[in-house]
Amino acid sequence: MAKERATRERWGSRTGFILSAVGSAIGLGNIWRFPGVAYENGGGAFMVPYLIALTTAGIPLLIMEFAIGRRYRGSAPLAFRRVDKKLEAVGWWQVAICIVIAVYYAVIIAWAGWYSFFSLSQAWGEDPATFLEADFLQVSDGLYDFGTWLPGLAAALFVVWAATLAVIGTGVKKGIESTSKIFIPLLVVLFGALVVQALSLDGAVVGLDSFFTPDWELVKEPSVWLAAYGQIFFSLSVGFGIMITYASYLGRKSDLTTSAWTVGMSNSFTEVLAGIAVFAVLGFFTVQTGVPIADQEYLGVNLAFVAFPAIINTLPYLPGLFGLLFFLSLVVAGWASLVSVVQVPVAAFEDRFGWSRVKATAVVGGGMAVLSLVFFPAANGVLLLDINNYGIAVAAPVSIIAVVWVMRKWKVLRDDANATSVFKIGPIWMVCLGVLTPIILAIILFFQVSELLTAEDKAFYQQYQAFGWAVAGGALAFGLIMAFLLRHRETPPMESQVAALSDYEPTEKEAGR
Repeated sequence: MAKERATRERWGSRTGFILSAVGSAIGLGNIWRFPGVAYENGGGAFMVPYLIALTTAGIPLLIMEFAIGRRYRGSAPLAFRRVDKKLEAVGWWQVAICIVIAVYYAVIIAWAGWYSFFSLSQAWGEDPATFLEADFLQVSDGLYDFGTWLPGLAAALFVVWAATLAVIGTGVKKGIESTSKIFIPLLVVLFGALVVQALSLDGAVVGLDSFFTPDWELVKEPSVWLAAYGQIFFSLSVGFGIMITYASYLGRKSDLTTSAWTVGMSNSFTEVLAGIAVFAVLGFFTVQTGVPIADQEYLGVNLAFVAFPAIINTLPYLPGLFGLLFFLSLVVAGWASLVSVVQVPVAAFEDRFGWSRVKATAVVGGGMAVLSLVFFPAANGVLLLDINNYGIAVAAPVSIIAVVWVMRKWKVLRDDANATSVFKIGPIWMVCLGVLTPIILAIILFFQVSELLTAEDKAFYQQYQAFGWAVAGGALAFGLIMAFLLRHRETPPMESQVAALSDYEPTEKEAGR
């Protein structure tokens, strides 16, 4: 029988929660992922589906997850089970997605750690792209040709996991919250200075024109829309249990809608700044080399590890110190996000198996660390990055349909959020959350599957896409298996002191009685 702790851990303050949620959202996804994803999907054309995805899916879903977490007081599996026992599989599905994300997300933090050291002497030289691919990562051709295992990268990855598990083991409040209060503002200051420096480069206007001018033909491509929605879900930390888990540590009087808008807009503002900085540098490369932006080839989502070193090379004084501080801040920002991702499976096993935090951290977090250390220090481990768009893009609409349409909890969640929020939500929120988002994602996924099945002479593309779908299918299978195994395990009761709200009386299902 799983027993819930007498008092669930709480955030130290609303500011601490906001900074922690922003830290999860404004992690590496904004800086190393968004510019690369935007570049690969047509630059300015990507901004159209991106902004639509933010307003129709990101923020509405963020509000829903905040409401679920605060109302049902648990990690994703426990919260969904309290909605209805049939939905626990959705929560475990999200746990599996977090496990997949964490094992490769940590390696990017390890890259940033090494780049902090490289910054002291600008070891990447005048050609950061060649340094990244050939010298640092030693990328090979085949998807499964892992090649050489890189001990230097493994050492940095070990440090990342050791620090992450130490924070998780001692509690989120003392780890991510206190860390975010110091380093997230520092990251904003340093990143703002880098943007200013990028805009002063010759050719910056060329890059910005590419970034902000949409190619309407590309907007018709379903893969661009899938990437946009995947980016929103990935960077906002929605669709895979993080915000449900974080919101479960909120007090009953917290303002949910204002918090959601603050997190969502902070996330998007940072991503646009990252895009401006990177595309300004691409324009600079165009002027210097004569190669058009459309013809420049970089390693996808790792574009930031080419662009930002190039910016640092142009700094007039103390470039080494500035690069060191920037990449260290990047490490800490990514670390805050990684802690939030790892917290989801750890909290799930705490809640549903009654494990202590230390045991859950050692078993679950330790297992994730081993997988990460085995696969991603390999030379070609980078090619397995970014395979989880499919899992996120499918799991998110499933959770929406289950909560909004199958269990018809949207009114309960709306009223629960409105009871303590300044900005009220109503029909527009319901339409965006329950109608537009599932329909758009269903259409996108249909075309994506069709593209996979009909692709010709694209063996590597098919292999890569098939691997992504296989991982997504494995995550779903994990969710179903865990829910089946725990179907008879009693649901722990919610804390009576946090269940009390003047207009809120939990049902027998919600209370687990």
